[in-house]
Amino acid sequence: MSTTLPVPPARKSPGTRPMNAPTSYPLHKIKVVLLENVHPRAVELFEEQGYSVEAHKKALSGKDLIDAAGDAHLLGIRSKTTLTPEFFESAKRLWAVGCFCIGTNQVSLGSAADKGVSVFNAPFSNTRSVAEVTVAEVIALNRGIVERSAQMHAGKWVKSAEGFHEVRGRVLGLVGYGRIGSQVSVLAESLGLRVIFYDIADKLPLGNAQAVKSLHALLEQSDIVSLHVPETAATMNLIGRAELARMKKGAVLINNARGTVVDVDALAEALKSGHLFGAAVDVFPEEPESNEQEFRSPLRGLPGVILTPHIAGSTLEAQRNIADEVSTKLVKYMNNGSTAGSVNFPEVDLPVLHEGHHRILHFHRNVPGVLSKLHKLIADLGANIAAETLQSNPRHGYVIIDIDGKNSDAVKEGLRGIPETIRVRTLW
Repeated sequence: MSTTLPVPPARKSPGTRPMNAPTSYPLHKIKVVLLENVHPRAVELFEEQGYSVEAHKKALSGKDLIDAAGDAHLLGIRSKTTLTPEFFESAKRLWAVGCFCIGTNQVSLGSAADKGVSVFNAPFSNTRSVAEVTVAEVIALNRGIVERSAQMHAGKWVKSAEGFHEVRGRVLGLVGYGRIGSQVSVLAESLGLRVIFYDIADKLPLGNAQAVKSLHALLEQSDIVSLHVPETAATMNLIGRAELARMKKGAVLINNARGTVVDVDALAEALKSGHLFGAAVDVFPEEPESNEQEFRSPLRGLPGVILTPHIAGSTLEAQRNIADEVSTKLVKYMNNGSTAGSVNFPEVDLPVLHEGHHRILHFHRNVPGVLSKLHKLIADLGANIAAETLQSNPRHGYVIIDIDGKNSDAVKEGLRGIPETIRVRTLW
């Protein structure tokens, strides 16, 4: 498959071509479709580049998704839109997907790569928001604030200190000590909590936090357990009946990570039995697809339980940061072919394309001999290579070649004939 796409003008991207210079494809014909009420900052950034933008408030699926985004060059989604192999078969013009969220589980990454579609996300932009809400829940659970507030709204005055604690001196156990877990650690220590953590990778502790050797050791020592791990096969039901039974009697559990990490039926049993004092849960194995659908969970109605609708990272600041990060990655990819931050492509961060050169972007199956064919083709056509960059993974290779402009069309057409080619495009 071959398409020629532009480098946007220098007024919006310093160091590139002047605003009135011709580009290899009309900017206004680049169609961007944004779903799920992506922050308006993304619309602003794409329109600054001269792209055409369509924004939709809801997630879409099936025919509705194809109708809206089947002819898009760039597609932006959040966590509710699922992009299947069938979608990538239908979206013939699609060059990249931006997940305006942390995870990419909703995207068939392998199918996207097989069609030459790069996928980007924002793994760190809402870190602070999640850390703050976690610390707030630590305090709220230990003081029974949510339950006491509900009682007051119901006209009940229940003034008692029984079962409630200051957090100072309590032990907070963090399962996962990455970007979010480590920020929670710093904030929690400032409140006087003692922090321990468990991570499958060696991590440098911040402040006075201490690593423990096993998940079981963490569960047995902690007054509060907070989860900060990704969704993988290894974390599926990481906290089940056996793990809950190992937790201290009267402890609390916080899950602002992924819904599949906790067995919610087992958690409900541990709460009803009184083994656990409380819980805060923001993510669930099954979540409503829209605000109009009813939320169902065995945790509903249980005292001492804070339930929130997947909003731990949803602040205006976080959503704007995510819009900035993902949009910038997509624009850089369209501008000069940079794949830095891609989750399914070999990562290449490229310099600005120099005046008088055209850039050939060749995405191909990673088998022996492709580069030899490519170099022979360029040599036979008499093109001069000014720069070349290659990155590959076991399945795919991504090579970027800057050549003199007079030969770029012939080179592109020749590369289309190489059997291993998945996609080619030209930038100038």
